[in-house]
Amino acid sequence: MRNTMKHKIGSKLLVITAIGLLSIMQCGAQKTVKIQFDSNKEVSGKKFAIKDISSGIPTNWDSYNYVVLEFKSTTSQRFNVGFTTETGYNELRVMSYCANGWNKLAIPLKFYTQLPGAALDLAATYNQARYTGWINLGGKRGPLKGVDSIGVRMNVPINNPVIEIRSITLSVEDPGDQYLGTEPVVDEFGQWNLGDYEGKIKTQEQLRKEWEAEENEVVATKVYRKVDSITGEMLVRVVSIDTYNYSKYGGYLSAKVKATGFFRTEKIDGKWWFVDPEGYLFLSVGVDCVNPGGGGNVLNLDKRRNMYKELPPAEIGSNPERPNSASFGTWNLFRRYGETYPEKSREMVVKRMDKWGLNTIANWSSPEVMKLNKKAFMLQLRGIGIENGLMGLPDVYDPGFAPKVDASCKSFVEPNRENPWLIGYFVGNEPSWLDQESRLCSMILDGKDKPIKTELKKYLAGGDTPERRKQFIYDTFRIFLKTVDEVVKRYDPNHLNLGMRFGHVPDKEVQAICKDVFDVFSFNCYDLYPRKEFMDQILEGTGLPMIIGEYHFGTVDRGMAQSLWQVNSQKERGVAYRYYTERAYSHPGLIGTAWFQWSDQDFSGRRDGENYNCGLVDVTDRPYQHMVEAMTETAKRLQNIHLGKEKPVEQAPVKARGHGSIPDLWEK
Repeated sequence: MRNTMKHKIGSKLLVITAIGLLSIMQCGAQKTVKIQFDSNKEVSGKKFAIKDISSGIPTNWDSYNYVVLEFKSTTSQRFNVGFTTETGYNELRVMSYCANGWNKLAIPLKFYTQLPGAALDLAATYNQARYTGWINLGGKRGPLKGVDSIGVRMNVPINNPVIEIRSITLSVEDPGDQYLGTEPVVDEFGQWNLGDYEGKIKTQEQLRKEWEAEENEVVATKVYRKVDSITGEMLVRVVSIDTYNYSKYGGYLSAKVKATGFFRTEKIDGKWWFVDPEGYLFLSVGVDCVNPGGGGNVLNLDKRRNMYKELPPAEIGSNPERPNSASFGTWNLFRRYGETYPEKSREMVVKRMDKWGLNTIANWSSPEVMKLNKKAFMLQLRGIGIENGLMGLPDVYDPGFAPKVDASCKSFVEPNRENPWLIGYFVGNEPSWLDQESRLCSMILDGKDKPIKTELKKYLAGGDTPERRKQFIYDTFRIFLKTVDEVVKRYDPNHLNLGMRFGHVPDKEVQAICKDVFDVFSFNCYDLYPRKEFMDQILEGTGLPMIIGEYHFGTVDRGMAQSLWQVNSQKERGVAYRYYTERAYSHPGLIGTAWFQWSDQDFSGRRDGENYNCGLVDVTDRPYQHMVEAMTETAKRLQNIHLGKEKPVEQAPVKARGHGSIPDLWEK
């Protein structure tokens, strides 16, 4: 029996290997094709017959699991790769970490043929990490039969980039990704090494001088003294000369109402505000992921060692929980501050926020920075069932759900009960089940036996329609929110429920569910600016003030992807920030924003592969001057903009574009 099984397994491996070899052998003559993208066009790209690149590729791809491309791009801008089939055109978005270098990228074919799985949130659902780049799912899906051509398109290309493709092969097993060049992609400072850009660090001496210049700049301050209205003690605080008229907690000294010792909300003369613990009106101007040394983490070193010129010393910033990793961000902090880098870098975060007019440490930030209690901060709840849920929805029918929420919230929120610096708690982030309720029900029914499956079957016994499926998910969501809110309020009645951070504005029925639970309605909004009609709809549907939990703008000059909204230059990032932020606060219901994020994302991708140029600070621990100057100027105006005394800036960024689906346009 054992020998027979071994023979079968061996035969199967031989067949798979043969098929894999066949796919390579079938690709005879190869020809490099070049796509010159036109920056004057909204969408630019071309289609090529696959046989014109690699001959002998079969047209039916059912027997394969990967398509492998060897290509070189002069830009880190994302591009769409698709294949024409007998049923249409299937495509997805690709980003290469190796701009200006040849690399091999293996794309799982299931990304073209299957809907994504039930991940935690939108990013985890649609972002797929590889080793030389990452993939963002989207577009049409269907069988890969009758495949005869490949298409490559780019949405609003920057600086007329070029992509060359020299090989297309198919494979059954994952052949892995590989950087094929000889010159390292990343230099010893964690910067893009295959291209130059304004402000690039070439030597440690240059870096040291720029750090010293910033040190001299941030100490250009004055002393602020005030008696604490609650404790009676004298407060001494150093603030930048460009004062924003902020109180101890970041509220406006010119506007005071009733103080409660904690953050709350209040509507005054038709406009919503936070109120800080001392009673000063407060608009939350924040940043997500405030973590010193961010933007330089390297994962899976063994798979891409040849991409790096020099790696950080193992003893600096090593993380036992992440073997086979390193951090250029931490190495650069060590270069700057020496052994005291953890403490010194946190102090610099506060100094920078003071100077730039930022008064809130927003979601997913460093606990060590928040514990300084020098800036208001926000937290996201943990351990409330979402982690193992379906599309961000936990199994509230499981008998262990409520006890788990109780235990988790008790340990997480009770220690914060008396902390006046905490604004409140987010419940979750970008649940992916919205508008996917019927599919989620199918996944539950097709999945393992569990309490939510039992309850769904009972519910659908009365009729299985899309409407009833949606109602079941909504009812489940209501139970989830109310359970969590009751538990949090039991252990910490002093802080606000900041909502769910939806990925888009949900329908009125979901808004009505939230109205009964949340103190603030939160949503993430990647757009040129938040549309008034959407914000009006939320305000009318919930009666709650609003926070925008994420937004950003990025570009491609430093070898990273251009973010969810792209602009053409670092200068335009600052222009886009002012245009968006000032329009946001002109709405009477908007009381908070959080830029995503403090540092650029990791050059070679975070866990889901994403590597956006979206930071206020780069991997070498230097601020993006255009960004922070824009933040400084806007922060001075926000109170009057919200009051309607000043108008938002008129200057819009040039050619700013988002990256959803793109029109089916091709070069003529």
